[in-house]
Amino acid sequence: MPEMFAWILVGLVGACVGSFLNVCIHRLPLHRSIVTPRSACPGCGSLIAWYDNLPIVSYLLLRARCRRCRAPISAQYPAVEAATAGLFMMLFAARGPSVAFLLDASFAAALVALMLIDARHQILPNAITLPGIAAGLLTSPLRADAPLRGVADACLGALLGFAILWGVNAAYLVWQAARRVPVAERQDGIGQGDFKLLAMIGAFQGVRMVLFTLFVGALTGAVFGLVMMKTRGYGWKSKLPYGVFLGGAAILGLFVGEPAIRLYLRAAGIEP
Repeated sequence: MPEMFAWILVGLVGACVGSFLNVCIHRLPLHRSIVTPRSACPGCGSLIAWYDNLPIVSYLLLRARCRRCRAPISAQYPAVEAATAGLFMMLFAARGPSVAFLLDASFAAALVALMLIDARHQILPNAITLPGIAAGLLTSPLRADAPLRGVADACLGALLGFAILWGVNAAYLVWQAARRVPVAERQDGIGQGDFKLLAMIGAFQGVRMVLFTLFVGALTGAVFGLVMMKTRGYGWKSKLPYGVFLGGAAILGLFVGEPAIRLYLRAAGIEP
């Protein structure tokens, strides 16, 4: 019974966090407070009662419509709540009741919000990435057997994550200048929000996982881009929400990152 209660509690907390993430996803791009006012129906503006704001359950009971005006409720809300609950339970299965679980669950929740915001608006709010970098650095002593080594790995990971994407973007700008593209027409190849996102990932996961995230994120982004070129007529200059692929790769890294890296290093003869 205690074990079952723990699983239920983790799932409920995950769903509630997912409900809060929905607020962040909706309000942060609009530069609105995520604390006040209370949630309201976008159709009629009526405040949503607590019993109509229960994660997943209220959506099902209301049959995906506002109680007052019957305007449809986006399926994104229960999807984010269910996905966050599932993610928390998977991390609980992998980490158990530990500090590592709390840290990784918080990190994963921030990534979910960033991925959805980037997918919808192609922005990665500083309100999440900058506190995320700080949180990753401050909690780094808790994620390593040797606290000083954890701090060093987090600092190097954050610097490396920022520097790599900044360098790639700088090289693209230099290339445009060399081709004499007018200054007014020059564009960033990678958004500055992506620099900060990868720095946040490095602060939480360290140097090795920055490289894993870059590889998996670039690979999945390239595949997605090719599919969109074939099916939607995208061109080489079409903008892609790169944060979605970086965030997805970082979440994948929470589960298989270290085993995948060790397997690669053994195959390359770098580690025994």
